[in-house]
Amino acid sequence: MLNFSKKLIDWYLQNKRALPWRATRDPYYIWLSEIILQQTRVEQGTPYYFRFTSTFPTIKALADADEDTVLKLWQGLGYYSRARNLHSTAKKIAYEYDSVFPDTYKEIVKLKGVGDYTASAIASICFDEPAAVVDGNVYRVLSRIFGIDTPIDSTQGKKEFKALAQKLIDVRDPATFNQAIMEFGATQCKPKNPYCLHCPFNTDCIAFQQGKIESLPYKAGKTKVRDRFFNYLILKTPSGHTILQKREEKGIWQGLYDFPLLESDVDLEKTELIAQLDHFSLKGVSGSVAFKSLKIKSIVLESNEPIIHKLSHQKLNVKFWVVRIADTSELQTIPIADFKKYAVPRVIDRFMESFDFENY
Repeated sequence: MLNFSKKLIDWYLQNKRALPWRATRDPYYIWLSEIILQQTRVEQGTPYYFRFTSTFPTIKALADADEDTVLKLWQGLGYYSRARNLHSTAKKIAYEYDSVFPDTYKEIVKLKGVGDYTASAIASICFDEPAAVVDGNVYRVLSRIFGIDTPIDSTQGKKEFKALAQKLIDVRDPATFNQAIMEFGATQCKPKNPYCLHCPFNTDCIAFQQGKIESLPYKAGKTKVRDRFFNYLILKTPSGHTILQKREEKGIWQGLYDFPLLESDVDLEKTELIAQLDHFSLKGVSGSVAFKSLKIKSIVLESNEPIIHKLSHQKLNVKFWVVRIADTSELQTIPIADFKKYAVPRVIDRFMESFDFENY
């Protein structure tokens, strides 16, 4: 298509949003913004961007932070592997590269947590390398305008769209082109109700001309969502202490803190929970502590209906059980007032915002 990049850039210069990371070409800030905005809307991610840049103004400052501090700052964004990879890569750049960010796509893409899209964005925006970005927004724009129905979740599709984006990029101004096509997909060629009547490409757009807007881009298969049932035990001692334990195992929320968790195959009633607790243990001061050895005063379900917490491939059915116990020196407890010092999954943080622990 003739003048694709010119039309796109003209549209961008007139319609672009004033976003904080667009005021810099510092690769640290661009990298940080791209990692935050993976799986996150701009409106949600912007406060986190300011939070991180004010707390860690340099890569070295981020590298020198402890992981708990980084995860606490990230709390609420989800996909916590992004934060752990961000921290790990900051250490590598600070300690091995003397805080000098790699300046080519080939070297940037080697960094932990950095894929083709992020490497292309950093290389083009910060170092003027004509490396085309391809993300969900770009798939949508190109598939609609050029009428491409190759599945975007196939190897062939990924290669085809990358090659087309690379062919279209303005090599004289790759930074503006890449930001323009991402912005166009985010605000103009939206997933639902795109602004087709006021689109600079509506006379050329195959999807618009053929009534295929809703069917493009095309995905070959849907990800199967797994149901999981979480029973959180909020232990309360007479002195107002509780227990938080760090999730060391790999999987969701690795490195975060949560209440002792009993995961079940199905939704549990109270009698079923108590039966399973006979085989449940907690991390103690000097080893494992059998739950049944504790002096239990009461077990109360806070809400009859599970709280549904959806992740990309999982649906969590979460129940919170308040367990009143006698004070015990076997368990490592914390004052409930210290709860907010710890990085916890968002579903727990939301629950605790309205839960009256002190008077329960």
